[in-house]
Amino acid sequence: MRDTRSKVKIRIPAAVRFFILLPFTLLPFSSFTLGHAQTVADKMVATVNGGVRAELITYSDLLWQLALQPATSLEKPTSEELNQALRLLEDQHLILQEAEKLPTSAPSPDEVQKARDDLARHFPSGELAARMAKVGLTSKRLDEIISDRLAMEKYLDFRFRSFVLITQKDISDYYSEVLVPQEKSHSRIVPTLDEAHDRIERTLTENKIEAETDAFLDSLRDRAEIVILNPV
Repeated sequence: MRDTRSKVKIRIPAAVRFFILLPFTLLPFSSFTLGHAQTVADKMVATVNGGVRAELITYSDLLWQLALQPATSLEKPTSEELNQALRLLEDQHLILQEAEKLPTSAPSPDEVQKARDDLARHFPSGELAARMAKVGLTSKRLDEIISDRLAMEKYLDFRFRSFVLITQKDISDYYSEVLVPQEKSHSRIVPTLDEAHDRIERTLTENKIEAETDAFLDSLRDRAEIVILNPV
């Protein structure tokens, strides 16, 4: 049974992309406490393909995803928020399944700790721990989530970033057609092409990687078997 939902792109600001695109984890079928008194039975939400990697996505996976997104309320998640989280988790399953086909080294404990520290800085002091406790996300499981995320980033870097080519014409065209009009529209001093060169190159590189990643995910979804067990 293929997923027949319409393809809706979820555009994510680059500054918070890492923290929103944290990958899935698997929680055994159980129950957990949401808030101070409300106990919610966990349920299976979807499966993504088969193979050696666990393909199950549970309701708690969605709540964990939301808990790691700054400024997202955990009190009464909306259907839209839950479905966006589900879409992201599906995409991450698909990418990680592809990453398993290549021999790669696991993220080191130092890499995981650094990424965890970076994540914590996006929350007020103590809030990340409080949000984790609220949805039953343990410290060990968070490290596993982050490790998967780093593995996914390494795979995407290898597959796309290593082969991105930005030409001088690309940079010049962006400068004259985008940056100069943009700066003038805000009454700002327009930098020279040399001054803006590196910034433009970074922007074009990230734009190209995002476009190629979107196309890659579309192709994975076209071939995938995504079964929705319980709509959210």
